Amino acid sequence: MTQSSMAAEPLLRALMRVRAMLLDDATLVRAVASGRQKGETPDWKRVELRWVDLKAGRHLQVVRYDETQAHTSNHTADGDLREVVDALLDEPFGNWHVETTTEQVQVRVTKKLEAMVNVTARAEAVEVERSHDQAKERLLAEDDPVLLAVGISTADGKVKPTRQAKYRQVEEFLRLLDASITDALKKKALRQPSKADPLRIVDLGCGNAYLTFAAQRYLTHVRKLPVHVTGVDVKQQSADHNTKVAAELGIEADFVVGTIADAVLDPAPDVVLALHACDTATDEALHRAVEWGASLVLAAPCCHHDIAAQLRKARTPSPYAALTRHGILRERFADTLTDALRASLMRLEGYKVDVVEFVESAHTPRNTLLRAIRTGSRVKGGGVRKEYEELVGTWGISPKLAELLDEPVGGDGAALRAAD
Repeated sequence: MTQSSMAAEPLLRALMRVRAMLLDDATLVRAVASGRQKGETPDWKRVELRWVDLKAGRHLQVVRYDETQAHTSNHTADGDLREVVDALLDEPFGNWHVETTTEQVQVRVTKKLEAMVNVTARAEAVEVERSHDQAKERLLAEDDPVLLAVGISTADGKVKPTRQAKYRQVEEFLRLLDASITDALKKKALRQPSKADPLRIVDLGCGNAYLTFAAQRYLTHVRKLPVHVTGVDVKQQSADHNTKVAAELGIEADFVVGTIADAVLDPAPDVVLALHACDTATDEALHRAVEWGASLVLAAPCCHHDIAAQLRKARTPSPYAALTRHGILRERFADTLTDALRASLMRLEGYKVDVVEFVESAHTPRNTLLRAIRTGSRVKGGGVRKEYEELVGTWGISPKLAELLDEPVGGDGAALRAAD
């Protein structure tokens, strides 16, 4: 039989109790911080902590969750462990749940910034699992029919060694899509779909449509959301192949042959995906999303030649010469500048924009994703517009997306493109 007790304590005393449990590598099983204190917002939505045994010794593993993904770090007792723990305890979390080998402790912060502490003794002591390689929850199992059909998994339901990176990409994309749709539905920026009127999703430049199929499979079979997907690609061969795969999987999907700029979709989509569209194809995808009034846009750009070419030919404004003097730095800066301008332009069009990591940079250098949720009407003035106009004016550049949206530009980028 377990025994439980609850009492009010000063918050600092309760947090010091939590601190002692977090630092005890012999008894801590797991700790979770979540929620927020009244009038405050922590830097993270949720944090999980546990001790793990690595080749380099025992570490406290800290997993911090933001809106879209997890960030993991490991800390040693003779390193920055105490600084990291103290920083987390300083965050205005509303709840701490700590499990040890002998008890479970729940700390809830009240509106008066006091702590309600509930301690439950375990009937029997438990063992601590310190393995670093715990099985990660998968959104699509390795033996899912979609993964077999698109060649990521083998016939016996195992991911091919050569396709591990592709599988990670699918998983991370689905996590982002899931979180984004949940957020948009919660904010009523995205309509609630029904069987009679499913959520319409288009994948621009879908290629072999492995992400298109994965999105449809996850949203319908796991999330139980009525959706209809459409893939757009310039190749008739891709459309024929994808249509055949969809039929074999029993998936209701359409595949349209055409360019991103010219694709005709009626009715207009609610969600627009453009993953790894090369150079200004991403701009065309964002432009089409704005034209359609799409509620949610996920775009993972690939290649940023347009602004890079303009930076090579334009005079660098003072005092930023060091940013463009060396080729590799100029190319990286062009990537960042291009996506920053895209984010600003989408904000001007009435979207709330986040720029997040798509896949960990260890797996691919093309790991940026722009997530845009439509929240209002086009911005005509104010700080957002001033910030954008000063940026293009300072650098004297002409973003392709600005031309497509009839927004002000700062240079002769169109002429430079024609010259190329």
